Amino acid sequence: MTGDAHDRSSVDRSDRGPTTPAFDAGYWDERYRSHGSVWGAAPNRFVEQEVSGLTPGRALDLACGEGRNAIWLAARGWRVDAVDFSAVALEKAADAEQRTNGSARVAWTVGDATTFAPPDPVDLALLCYLQVDPAARRAAVSGAAAALAPGGTLLVVAHDSRNLTHGTGGPQDPAVLYTAADVARDLAGSDLVVERAVEVFRPVEGAARPAIDALFRARRPR
Repeated sequence: MTGDAHDRSSVDRSDRGPTTPAFDAGYWDERYRSHGSVWGAAPNRFVEQEVSGLTPGRALDLACGEGRNAIWLAARGWRVDAVDFSAVALEKAADAEQRTNGSARVAWTVGDATTFAPPDPVDLALLCYLQVDPAARRAAVSGAAAALAPGGTLLVVAHDSRNLTHGTGGPQDPAVLYTAADVARDLAGSDLVVERAVEVFRPVEGAARPAIDALFRARRPR
């Protein structure tokens, strides 16, 4: 993976949630407006690791921020619907896509990651560092799972609950942290087949210990 320096927990977009008024869309519009690039251009290391072997199709990137994962997917032949509640982030994402890929292949949509439904079933649904309260998380995870076509993959990457006490950076509110097991429970009773539900470690530049992330991957049977 390239660009690991951009995965610093201190700047992960996941340090906000819609339940915290200070971190609403207006807050993030202003933050994105006042920074050149908040999260960097390289995809998240676990997104790259888990998705590289998949056959490109239609993808959904919920809470996409400045679009680093969506742009990476599009460059590899995916047709991507990317959603975020910050219009400023999406403007920057569209500009970055044009510079990186030389064309517009991503459908950028201002919307709520907990309620958005894509126009067509998707082969990949991605939730990367969406740190929200449990009810909002369940809504986002359930919606992403419902969007999957037969054979489609759901990938969730998040700051793990243990990161608060044993990791580095990330949100300091335990209410918005969760584990891969929590995501599995969110989907209990669904037809998805769990392929990975693990705790993973992400090196953080300048830190004595890595960040601890939750990684959940599941597939809808064909």
